[in-house]
Amino acid sequence: MATASELREMSVEELGHQLNSTRQELFRLRFQASTEKLEAPSNLKKLRRDVARILTIRHERERSEAVAAA
Repeated sequence: MATASELREMSVEELGHQLNSTRQELFRLRFQASTEKLEAPSNLKKLRRDVARILTIRHERERSEAVAAA
């Protein structure tokens, strides 16, 4: 679980990899939650926030590139 400043330092490829691994982990935890074998339910919330944080940073970069191109 990286902070926003750590994520901003990553390249686009690293962000994509981080997003994929975070989504896979979130899927695994959701599956555990549905079978009632989840040890730390708070991890679901943390991972959802991480996914949102990564997507926000990607969107910020896309917008800044669009503004620079215009």
